[in-house]
Amino acid sequence: MTSIRIAGVEKRFGELLALSDINLEIEKGEFFTLLGPSGCGKTTLLRTIAGFYRQDAGDIFLGDELINDVPAYRRNTGMVFQNYAVFPHMTVFENVAYGLKVRKLPGDEISRKVRAALKNVHLEGYESRTPDKLSGGQQQRVGLARAMAIEPRVLLFDEPLSNLDAKLRVEMRDEIRAVQKALGITAIYVTHDQEEALVISDRIAVVNFGKIQQVGAPWEIYKDPANLFVATFVGKINKLEVELGEPLDKGLRKAVSGKVEFAVPSAGTEGRRSATLTFRPEDIVETSEETPGLNRLSGTLTSTSFLGTVASLEMDVHGTTIVIERHRPRKSDIPGIGSTVEFAVPPEACLLFDPETGARLGRGRP
Repeated sequence: MTSIRIAGVEKRFGELLALSDINLEIEKGEFFTLLGPSGCGKTTLLRTIAGFYRQDAGDIFLGDELINDVPAYRRNTGMVFQNYAVFPHMTVFENVAYGLKVRKLPGDEISRKVRAALKNVHLEGYESRTPDKLSGGQQQRVGLARAMAIEPRVLLFDEPLSNLDAKLRVEMRDEIRAVQKALGITAIYVTHDQEEALVISDRIAVVNFGKIQQVGAPWEIYKDPANLFVATFVGKINKLEVELGEPLDKGLRKAVSGKVEFAVPSAGTEGRRSATLTFRPEDIVETSEETPGLNRLSGTLTSTSFLGTVASLEMDVHGTTIVIERHRPRKSDIPGIGSTVEFAVPPEACLLFDPETGARLGRGRP
């Protein structure tokens, strides 16, 4: 197992600054994900680690080895690509053996390593098939087996599941995670899919505009976002611009959005008159008119979305749109359009951000 350290890496393409002051430490055997929107720099960073690009500044270490000047073919990294990258004229065996033949290993050793790799991805018996006789998921398994056969120091995944259907994506992500943990190989995984990142990762680095926005475990990224971009990119969230008012009891402060009033945590808002307020749809608590408590609201249902395990309800609250969720809904749990729904937003669910910089105010929610 090999650790990875990235120190002050910068990469430009002409005038475009694709990566800016990237600093990361990835532990041995860790499944580490680079998550961000298209064009944010995550694939550029992955390809720089692989050696396909040369950084303009900074250092990259695999273990204790500085690899800045080591060409890609000598870095001993295994790459799994988005488009499978299998050779259509070769059999499964020949595809998986390709990297081993390039390294000029003996035939019996090649055969042993190929069969071990195919066993890891559950493709025993497929050795003589050509890619046109395989499904998309099987072709991606061939790509994974080929990357593993060379026994790399690290595995690099460049959005490997984006060409698969939804059900197969779930199956393959679980399989990739299981194989990686069984072999103990350090892995870096690139994706724009938030759910995929939360499920598969030990830790996540959220990337935007070539910069690391936050690094943390999935729970931390989702529940304790460092800035507004992370909060809004990872998962669904309600976002309101509020004016901050007088202090209230128990460390709270009044916040107003249009005709809607909230009690929000006051920590970090000292001296401020405005903020961006966010809260997750699943954190909203449905109430009745008799329910005591803070931030009780009443809204008119304007639209619904049924997603199987979740029903999403869009409410109009005095001209402000708020989305709430009902989990494991029955048909009777989804009211008709125009219905009135009573609910409350717990103050501890409210996250506040600087409306100009996006920085988190009073960060520290558990």
